[in-house]
Amino acid sequence: MGLHVMENVMLEQKGTNQYYITRQDSTESNARSYPRKFPFALAKAQGSWIEDVEGNKYLDFLCGAGTLALGHNDPDLNQAMVELLTSGAPLHTLDLTTPTKDEFVQTVISLLPKELAENCKIQFCSPSGTDATDAAIKLCKTATGRSSVIAFGGGYHGMGHGALACTGNLNAKNKVNGLMPDVHFFPFPYSYRCPFGLGGEQGVKAACNYFERTLKDPESGITKPACVILEPIQGEGGVVPAPIEFLQTVRRVTKELDIPLIVDEIQCGIGRSGKLFAFEYADIVPDVILSSKAIGGSQPLSIVIYNKKLDTWTPGAHAGTFRGNQLAMKAGTVLLKKVSQPKFLQDVSKKGELIRSRLIALKEKVSIIGDIRGQGLMVGTEFVDPKGQKDCMGSLPACGEIAAKVQKLCFENFLVVEKGGRNGSVMRCLCALNISEEDVNKAMDIFEKCVLQVNQEYK
Repeated sequence: MGLHVMENVMLEQKGTNQYYITRQDSTESNARSYPRKFPFALAKAQGSWIEDVEGNKYLDFLCGAGTLALGHNDPDLNQAMVELLTSGAPLHTLDLTTPTKDEFVQTVISLLPKELAENCKIQFCSPSGTDATDAAIKLCKTATGRSSVIAFGGGYHGMGHGALACTGNLNAKNKVNGLMPDVHFFPFPYSYRCPFGLGGEQGVKAACNYFERTLKDPESGITKPACVILEPIQGEGGVVPAPIEFLQTVRRVTKELDIPLIVDEIQCGIGRSGKLFAFEYADIVPDVILSSKAIGGSQPLSIVIYNKKLDTWTPGAHAGTFRGNQLAMKAGTVLLKKVSQPKFLQDVSKKGELIRSRLIALKEKVSIIGDIRGQGLMVGTEFVDPKGQKDCMGSLPACGEIAAKVQKLCFENFLVVEKGGRNGSVMRCLCALNISEEDVNKAMDIFEKCVLQVNQEYK
């Protein structure tokens, strides 16, 4: 096709999804991912709904990978940002303080467990969870003088060299040489695919015992670590909640051995689990909390909250040009005050139970769902190959192909939902925390219809 003909075709398509997707394809990095699954161009968004340039409306169960805790364009958050924008206040302040920043900091501290609130410091990072991970590791290495790091299979902590080194997924790591050394991975309890082949309570106890015995074993081959890092609910790893007993064991052992515990709440925190922080279910207090995504009230923000005993680094030891995002702090303050309300969190749990109950009922009707799990409005549906060979626990093989078919069909039926987990086999719910029950049921109606349709292919 000649250049002029191509230009004419593009002009005719202007204003369509294909027009923008084609232009994006020609100008953006090959690393882009979401447009390959969701080939549309967004024009408007409100609450749990998004609208493309052609006027099609979709229910959004991705919400910026969990960033938009109150959905799109929440009026209270927008109003707070408009007031700041029109007040003459500075918007970019590096790490200089402002009344807006002070209010945000005091709000965060007021919502922490008392033991940490009375002894905490906050580091503002470049506005991504990856940088929070890197900052926390640097903090712990500086404070302890040690070098090794303990992470867990299935964990996801970001895409930077240090954060990626602590991430379980191999696809992102195989082609990148020279990641941060001395990271040691331990098994994470995952009942449906137990790393010990046990599952249930036995699998949890095995994970607890292995963690404790290895770290206390003078012949383990692992030098005393600078820190242990984990997600209370693994997100990208397939929505795998850490059992309470496991979290309590990790906390007890790290305390006994004076090893800082970093809890990554970047995706599962800020109300997503039905509590403000997911670690609260285990009634533990970590040394370090990582928070990003939702905490900025829809704007980029990333912080490390930590026990002040670790605050041994010197001025400038960790920095970032965009660590002073005032809009995010203003909106984040409003968000935290709203999301931390007991009734709000109860509603999150209630809607999460509704989703799980519908998914469990759906699982009984089909052969392609192996497991339903999660906490609050962080829910995972694991798809399996019903014709595959069962493992030692009787679990069928994870099937990313089936999950991809369901995802594509959902998109065609105006529901945006993302995959994760082993082989991309787990469909994940990351909807707005204030989504209405009506919209929950609409989404579940679409999802059920699509799963039943794909299941017909595998009978």
